[in-house]
Amino acid sequence: PPNDFIPAAEKCHLIVEIGDWVLRETCRQHVAWRDAGIPPLNCSINLSPHQLKDTQIIASVDRALKQSGLEDGCLEIEITESAILDNIKSISELLGMLRMRGVSVSIDDFGTGYSSLSYLKRLPVDELKIDKSFVIHMIEDESDAVIVRATIDLAHNLGLQVVAEGIEEQAHLDYLQGEMCDTG
Repeated sequence: PPNDFIPAAEKCHLIVEIGDWVLRETCRQHVAWRDAGIPPLNCSINLSPHQLKDTQIIASVDRALKQSGLEDGCLEIEITESAILDNIKSISELLGMLRMRGVSVSIDDFGTGYSSLSYLKRLPVDELKIDKSFVIHMIEDESDAVIVRATIDLAHNLGLQVVAEGIEEQAHLDYLQGEMCDTG
């Protein structure tokens, strides 16, 4: 499972190579689906903290986009809160360079890390993803519901889109639609 595989790949220093392959393959597959007549999709890939520190990450993104022919606006990069806090200045510059290439940026698992709200106004991001641990219990746990509502309001007030992860029941979907969550 990913919870075992990814830390092992990071420990063995293979995560950058694997991540580069995932990036290329995601872009290639997206174009193949488009060419097969499948309506446009957004493809998201997660970058590990190691990839964010790799000096070749921008070149890897450029190469994957060019080789695949994927058009602007179809690729989304997801990063976790903890990866942001390592070096916010260099991460901000990197995210800005990605966005200049038509790549959107999402903060994944929002609310599970250190949740320093100051980075939300400083980083060039497009979207917040509410972690499924809040979504799964928001119907029966008022604390989780408050966190979900507050995150949606905060993101919208900052001009960000919101994705709720872990929707498993119609009640989850109904609640999130009532709170004006953008995507689930």
